[in-house]
Amino acid sequence: MTHEDYMRRAISLAKKGAGHVSPNPLVGAVIVKDGQIIGEGYHMVYGDLHAERNALKNCSQDPKGATIYVTLEPCCHTGKQPPCTEALIQAGIKTLYCGSNDPNPKVSGKGFQLLREAGLEVHTQFLKEECDQLNDIFFHYITTGKPYVTLKYAMTLDGKIACHTGDSRWITGSQARQDVFLDRNRYSAILVGLGTILADDPMLTARIPGGVDPIRILVDTNLKTPLQAKLVNTANQIPTILATTVADPLALTPYKEAGLKIWVLPKKDDQVDLKALVDQAGNEGIDSIYVEGGGRIHWSFLKDNLADSLICYIGPKLVGGSEAKTPVEGTGLSLMSKAKELENLKVCKLGEDLKITGRLKQEDC
Repeated sequence: MTHEDYMRRAISLAKKGAGHVSPNPLVGAVIVKDGQIIGEGYHMVYGDLHAERNALKNCSQDPKGATIYVTLEPCCHTGKQPPCTEALIQAGIKTLYCGSNDPNPKVSGKGFQLLREAGLEVHTQFLKEECDQLNDIFFHYITTGKPYVTLKYAMTLDGKIACHTGDSRWITGSQARQDVFLDRNRYSAILVGLGTILADDPMLTARIPGGVDPIRILVDTNLKTPLQAKLVNTANQIPTILATTVADPLALTPYKEAGLKIWVLPKKDDQVDLKALVDQAGNEGIDSIYVEGGGRIHWSFLKDNLADSLICYIGPKLVGGSEAKTPVEGTGLSLMSKAKELENLKVCKLGEDLKITGRLKQEDC
């Protein structure tokens, strides 16, 4: 095996922590001695051992003189766990290959410096791009204090998210829908608007073995969510937040009694101020939001520059209809030169469907 093989093994291990380590990063580690893997591990659960310490714990022989491949710079401060730099030095690790630098101000190069001062041979930015892709969410949250926001939708080839009757099942096939469940597991929260509740009455769960259901955020400006809705009836089992502009305690009482957490937020453009919502989420430790709302909510996130990335699934179907819903509604932009642009585009095929992902180019509000 090559250095690249060992690091890609570490990347594969890191992904196993998805849904379980937030707001910590996904990290994997592989320890190699005399051309053989003698230990490996990943950050499994928030608050538990970090990847490096798990790998050391799992070593089949003395790691002294070994090489470790880690996807993210080892921590050098005490949080819920002691510093991983300390563990590597004490174990006698000789060489480190690392993919991503940690932007956390408590680390940010200090981990590498400590290891070098202790005599380790340190190689940084190794398969950096692949390692960085693990932690878009963590990097954004640790540097801004705000959740990483992704807009997701499925549409037909003619750009419709539903027929003119409102029917939308199913635009895409089973592989694409399964991919959505994997993403729901990866994000801390999932957000929809009242229109989605009234049209689909969804559960918004991960639905994968061993998966973690995201916190559900319902944007309901004027408090019209039926008390019979699935999100309301299951709020005691799955954390659910109701974001509204209604402050009347009497009106809010039935929702509180059902187990929903209430965020009373200011109004902007005749709906919940989404910037205030994003700020509130960040303040409460929610590091990422997966938006599955309709066209109006998508437009609101876009026009206020609150979205960081986009996921679009395209089913090979045509439904037509001037009244059929589209992924982004609202007033829209008046000039093509002002269109929201995406970068780092990736396209893959899932069964008969296409998945397109990209980062939204940020601009000043």
